[in-house]
Amino acid sequence: MIRIVHVAGARPNFMKVAPVMESLGQAAGRRGVALEQILVHTGQHYDRAMSDLFFEQLGLPRPDVNLNVGSGSHGEQTGRIMERFETVLIERRPDMVVVVGDVNSTVACALDARKLGIPVAHVEAGLRSLDRSMPEEINRLATDAISDLLLVTDRYAEENLRREGAPPESIHFVGNVMIDTLMKHKAHALSLPVLEQFGLRRDGHTQPYALMTLHRPANVDRRDVLQEIGETLAELGRDMTILFPAHPRTRSRIGQYGLDGLFSEANGIRRCEPLGYLEFLNLMANAQLILTDSGGIQEESTILGVPCLTLRPNTERPVTISEGTNRLVNPDRRSIAAALAGIGKGSGSVPPLWDGHAGQRVAEVLLDYLDANGAQARAAGT
Repeated sequence: MIRIVHVAGARPNFMKVAPVMESLGQAAGRRGVALEQILVHTGQHYDRAMSDLFFEQLGLPRPDVNLNVGSGSHGEQTGRIMERFETVLIERRPDMVVVVGDVNSTVACALDARKLGIPVAHVEAGLRSLDRSMPEEINRLATDAISDLLLVTDRYAEENLRREGAPPESIHFVGNVMIDTLMKHKAHALSLPVLEQFGLRRDGHTQPYALMTLHRPANVDRRDVLQEIGETLAELGRDMTILFPAHPRTRSRIGQYGLDGLFSEANGIRRCEPLGYLEFLNLMANAQLILTDSGGIQEESTILGVPCLTLRPNTERPVTISEGTNRLVNPDRRSIAAALAGIGKGSGSVPPLWDGHAGQRVAEVLLDYLDANGAQARAAGT
């Protein structure tokens, strides 16, 4: 029996874990390998629309373990995850731990596993913004430095790892598992009456709208920056509705800084609660424009062919710029206005191996590694 523990901690993790678990089950069946998969939800995000609903919509089994760590400072949260996840590893004795993305759960669980001598596979390895002021960048660097398998989404990530001296045999170009989830659920998502619910479609016609997400500390933790973004959006809101599913952090800052009137329907900005994956996918696919500071949305908008303005000075996903529909924009009025003026010029392409089959390639790499390193033999003796 091979035992693999998968870790999910934050909203984007769930879209990456789902195709890996499904593909592993299928690959193990084809090989005649007895496989047990254990899903650990660290509880880093605990809002229903940002966690539980994902398990329902993506067809994931309910987590076998929920660490319920909740929010806190980076140190507090990472420490709680490590303390609680270590107990899981000692009790379950897995042959491998699979971590995804770049959140605190990713690095915390990778550290626990390596200190206990358990191999670690990092899905979405090698992404670099080259900005060490971002907590996510530190998580990426630390996780990749201790992982046994580095599963990359694109050639930029592969080049980053080689430049940093990662063993070539540890690097595997598998494609983007999040795109697997998008392609699998797109048709269902588009069948939902989401536009009608928001009053964006009437008599078969869709009203032009922009979709926005905003949560990075650099954008929301400074009043002057957040206010300037809001003022720029208010100008855009004269021409089209801006739908804004507000992250809890951002919603709190808007209230704290007294900016509720700016981010309001009076300025064409319609705030709502965070949405389920399928509902949000529907809104992305039908949007005329996406504004975001999220990493994953840069990738999804590229596949959907929707123009995306990323309100950041850098990105760990440069392939979405060189081959996709994404543009980096500083979060100030002049830069955003100039970028908006250029929307619609040119179209992007799909990066290599973003084809809906990345999960299958991940599964084969994991099982090949475990086979070569004697996981089945060890399991047979336990």
